[in-house]
Amino acid sequence: MKIKEKEFEAVLEDLKSLATQMGAKVRFERGDFKGGYCLVKDSKIIVLNKISTTQRKVITLSAALKELGVDDIYLSPKLREVIEEMDETK
Repeated sequence: MKIKEKEFEAVLEDLKSLATQMGAKVRFERGDFKGGYCLVKDSKIIVLNKISTTQRKVITLSAALKELGVDDIYLSPKLREVIEEMDETK
């Protein structure tokens, strides 16, 4: 699946909404890291590097959602394909 550069922002918003529905908080922070999923005092948190490209944010968020477990959740075919493919490119 090819995603056009201008579509990455919409995909990122869809992935953020999905994370929220799954009970995870998405945070954008500055630093020398790629980001990912972690648990802090029983809170699910996905941290994304604020200065990363939108494509890198989508890749990181896709991997984190896959780690959270999206297999048993209904997703639009496009969003499921994005999560599967973006995670493979990491």
